Amino acid sequence: MVDPDEVARLCLSRYQQLPRRGKPEDGREWTLLAAVVRSCRDASSGSVQMEVVSLGTGTKCIGQADMSPNGDVLNDSHAEVIARRGCIRYLIQELRRAVTGQGSSVFCPADQRGQWKLRPGVSFIFFTCHTPSGGDASIIPMSDGQCQPCPPVTPAEDGGQTDGARELKRKAEEPGEGQPWKLLRVEEEDKGDAKQCGPPTLKNHVMKAAVGTGPHTAAQPENPSSSSRTDGAPPVPDIHRTGAKCVPGGPADPLAPGVGFHSTGVLRVKPGRGEPTLSLSCSDKLARWGVLGFQGALLSLYLEEALYFSTVVVGKCPYSEEAMHRALVERCSHVCSLPAGFSVHPPTLLQSSLEFPFNQTQVKLRHQATPRRLSPCGAAISWCNVKEQPLDVTANGYKHGCTKKRLGTPKSRSLLCKLELFHSFLSVVSSTDPSALPDTLRGSELHTYWDYKQTAQSYQQAWRQLHSQAFPLWPRSDRKLLLFH
Repeated sequence: MVDPDEVARLCLSRYQQLPRRGKPEDGREWTLLAAVVRSCRDASSGSVQMEVVSLGTGTKCIGQADMSPNGDVLNDSHAEVIARRGCIRYLIQELRRAVTGQGSSVFCPADQRGQWKLRPGVSFIFFTCHTPSGGDASIIPMSDGQCQPCPPVTPAEDGGQTDGARELKRKAEEPGEGQPWKLLRVEEEDKGDAKQCGPPTLKNHVMKAAVGTGPHTAAQPENPSSSSRTDGAPPVPDIHRTGAKCVPGGPADPLAPGVGFHSTGVLRVKPGRGEPTLSLSCSDKLARWGVLGFQGALLSLYLEEALYFSTVVVGKCPYSEEAMHRALVERCSHVCSLPAGFSVHPPTLLQSSLEFPFNQTQVKLRHQATPRRLSPCGAAISWCNVKEQPLDVTANGYKHGCTKKRLGTPKSRSLLCKLELFHSFLSVVSSTDPSALPDTLRGSELHTYWDYKQTAQSYQQAWRQLHSQAFPLWPRSDRKLLLFH
């Protein structure tokens, strides 16, 4: 059994060890944290060793107009996405070690020629300090005294500017180095098993009043800002609201008072700062990874089976186990007719009692007397367990500190952007002995990123099944944005 506090402690400790560059400015900014932990169980002794292999922070994504056809801009810099893309860097390194005979701690040969699989006892755990941002899992009852965890940014707050128009160069260092901080704990409570929902349905439904079965939710939540009544009537329950919008073509939010404000079970697009984005919410992406795997199309060319998170651990925050199950498990539980190597793989859902000290709530509590307005940190940090350049700090989709003169050059690119990950994957292909190449990479004229993604036929078939059965409104990527090489 995974200890959620142990997972959270490892991730928070890794964050503490990082340099200040890209971290939120003390008293002015907050951020969110996510990470991927590799777990290895020894078959003989039963002992388990856990190690953080990727960590990410961030709260931003770029608008549609700022997306690049060259694959050199990081579109989504939310912590969950940063952590997953950093894990891809780590897996590419391990795959390169495997195909070159150096030995990998993750992969071992599979039965089919050119294919690899996870070593026995190896699994991956996903940690996020908050419920997955901007989507279905964050629509939960609000209890007294809670603030909205990820408030939508309005044009008035942002001066009408988009991320692309903001200053690209940020300070390299933030004040407060060396200041001690502690892991915050709450009293241990019984978390129980994940609630089993009824039969899945594609029909959208409005938020019920009594959602919330996790350790930090109330049966009848109240929001003092909206539920106070002067006529003696009972208070009206409210929910945490998200700035993420329902995808076009589907039902919109009812916007009714209290718990009827949002529809649940629907796909959502993350809010942009003044301009619409094409980035799906992290709740939606985690649900997708539960069927297609988190390895992506390129790595699936080398893998016998997709890679799934065995467990998702959420830090101390407003939490509903029922909402998590609805968002990450229930929506895809009925998907069938998947190709070999793919399956519906629901993760175990757990919550830790440890809180990330630099989330919005904690920063606000520490600086209640400060008149300055708090804002989400503009930078995103990626750290992964690779030998070369493990740290990658970005802002507005580009390398942190990048000037306008360097835009479009390799020095401006994040190591997590599509182009960089594609080049890293191509280095694995070129390092593979021709006789050991997967069958899908033999005798094919492949040139662009699009070509390689499409040749992953099993992955594409699995995606078509998921798309048709669970997420028919999921927007398709514009092919023009994927023709780089």
